[in-house]
Amino acid sequence: MGVLLAFGSGAAALIYEIVWFQLLELVIGSTAVSLGILLATFMGGMCLGSLILRRLRLYALELGIAICGILVLFLMPFVGSAYSAAACLLPPTLLMGATLPVLARHVQSTADDASGMGFLYAANIAGGVFGCLLSGFYLLRVYDVATATYVAVAINLTVSALALVALTRPASDPSPARQGGDSVIYLAIALSGLCALGAEAIWTRTLSLLFGASVYTFAIILAVFLTGLGIGSGIGSLLCRSLAQPRLALGCCQLLAAVAIAWTAYSISASLPYWPIDPSISSNIWFNFELDLARAIWALLPPTLLWGASFPLALAASRPDTREQDPSRLFARIYAANTIGAIIGALGASLLLVAWVGSQRTEQVLIAVSVISGLLLLPRRWLVMAPAALLVYTVPPISKLLIAYGRYAATWAGKSEIVYAGEGINSSVAVAKFPNGTLTFHVAGKIQASNVARDMRLQRMLGHLTTLTVANPRSVLVIGCGAGITAGAVAIDPKVEHEIIVEIEPLVPQAAAKYFSEPNFDVLHNPKVQLRIDDGRHYVLTTKEHFDGITVDPLDPWVKGAANLYTREFLEAIKQHLNPGGVVTMYIQLFETNQDAVKSSIATFFEVFPNGTIWGNPYQGQGHDMVLLGQLPESNEIPLRINLDQMEQRVGYRDDSSKMPQSLAEVGMNSPVDLFATYAGRALDLKQWLQGAAINRDRNLRMQYLAGIGLNADDSAAIYAGMLAYRSFPEDLFFSAEGRVDSLREAIRRQR
Repeated sequence: MGVLLAFGSGAAALIYEIVWFQLLELVIGSTAVSLGILLATFMGGMCLGSLILRRLRLYALELGIAICGILVLFLMPFVGSAYSAAACLLPPTLLMGATLPVLARHVQSTADDASGMGFLYAANIAGGVFGCLLSGFYLLRVYDVATATYVAVAINLTVSALALVALTRPASDPSPARQGGDSVIYLAIALSGLCALGAEAIWTRTLSLLFGASVYTFAIILAVFLTGLGIGSGIGSLLCRSLAQPRLALGCCQLLAAVAIAWTAYSISASLPYWPIDPSISSNIWFNFELDLARAIWALLPPTLLWGASFPLALAASRPDTREQDPSRLFARIYAANTIGAIIGALGASLLLVAWVGSQRTEQVLIAVSVISGLLLLPRRWLVMAPAALLVYTVPPISKLLIAYGRYAATWAGKSEIVYAGEGINSSVAVAKFPNGTLTFHVAGKIQASNVARDMRLQRMLGHLTTLTVANPRSVLVIGCGAGITAGAVAIDPKVEHEIIVEIEPLVPQAAAKYFSEPNFDVLHNPKVQLRIDDGRHYVLTTKEHFDGITVDPLDPWVKGAANLYTREFLEAIKQHLNPGGVVTMYIQLFETNQDAVKSSIATFFEVFPNGTIWGNPYQGQGHDMVLLGQLPESNEIPLRINLDQMEQRVGYRDDSSKMPQSLAEVGMNSPVDLFATYAGRALDLKQWLQGAAINRDRNLRMQYLAGIGLNADDSAAIYAGMLAYRSFPEDLFFSAEGRVDSLREAIRRQR
């Protein structure tokens, strides 16, 4: 029964963890520092709870977790900072941390008690795997965070009821006269936890490049990691029954883990990126999930098996030769030591080492730490020191091709020169140069900008539509720097007096300034431009400034976290920061997605901006990507109106100092009529087409789950053509006293 209860408790805990981190990203941002604080709180609470609450009853703990789960669901939207979020998470994590030590009290104090506690640990991890897959692939994909929370609460209540019936009496609390184990065992298992969570932080990041950083990718990686820990713990628990020297076995396990870290580091950095795989061959994303699962198992299983086995071995090595030892006390101390190490490893790797010295050096440090952990427990240490030291030199640098092209790395080998590649605190960034002079800008393993005509056109459209459709765009906010081309198009408008660029990753503007200063008009050195390093959503929610224009260019919609910038609630927040007459423009991708995701993003935008319009950027006559434009009218009765005659003056064709004519001409637009001929529809025309579209809200982030399923789709032409079928010329949108409306009508007609 204890194993079943541990399984259920673990399943609920992982559902909560995934839900809470999704909610917290919405209110405090997705920066590594913010999430690091929360991770430390989550794990620190569990560590502290295992030590101070282990005398409580299991049914009371699970009931308390259920109550806290509901409270967190309703209180989280009111959280204002990472520290208040940490305070919000502390009570439930304290209770979660005590569940396994409490269950350990019911393990019979025999020679096999370490084995029994190890099986509890394995069952808890197995429950975590179930909860991870259930929430990532079903509850959050089909429903929302509220439903996922209620499922976790139901599991807690079930576990509480079973515990109340099955564990009718608390286990005896033996005299604490002799406390087993010594400081070396605690130090060794702490270093094991440090290596495990430090490596998980690095490898999750690297594998997300290789698989595509969708919500499903993260669920697969976490599930495989936990599966390895669970299986390893089960194996270690079986071995504990027959091992005469568990201390020696624990030491050997740490040395083997060092070898396994080297194996995974080589596989992820130098092997898997070059496997001859084209992920777009199949349009069925589920085949990709199978492939990603196989590759994750190949890379992650060896070290996770050994880290999982280390826990029961540490319990066995710490158990004194007496039956008077309190199992819960022993379990809590080993668990706490392992968790403290895990906190240091996760925070050290994600917040410090990767951005400071890179993945390669960080993995070398982890190998050295694992070797030290093993040597602490072994006699004749000198015999293994030299071979262990050689492992450090087997770790290859992370593939620049992987940083640049992510899941398509193998298909781009040899086609370009990677002139820059860097690992930042939040994202990896690269710049590639082709023989024909083309430059591409890469973030998170994906081309996010380039000086290719179709990309330049889209980026310039975002900038110029933002400023030209506002009578007096004095202040503009640009969310997402990228190559800086959109921000540059904004900055060269003479009416713009103040521009703020918000970018989450510090390496992005550095690379943009160095390699794209010409196409972005050296925007990052423009005196009227200010750079803010922050999560775009967090900046909007916390700033008191108002703007005449806001332009949003997130990562691809299937990337985990991008949907945060497409939700109804975020768009409402943007609307509140617009001055009367101000506009917001937003990038919408048609490739590598599906119609449901596109409709979701457009319908959500039009709910907040009911007079919104769409501007298309076709490629070879077919759909590629688009810009949504919404306005905060000066009054409810006055929608967007564009004076085409005035646009000629605004662009400054008669002003030799104006750079706007050059900016438009470089993307094939020789007049404002060419710019506005990209008109592709508006909310009024598309009501029928958008009927039944899912609204992307904070509580469901529907778009990222829809887009993640359509990652291999190539439906952009059909989506765009289907939308254009509802387009009609907007007689009330444009006006001109010099006949430019007729020219515009003809230009739009030619695009059909």
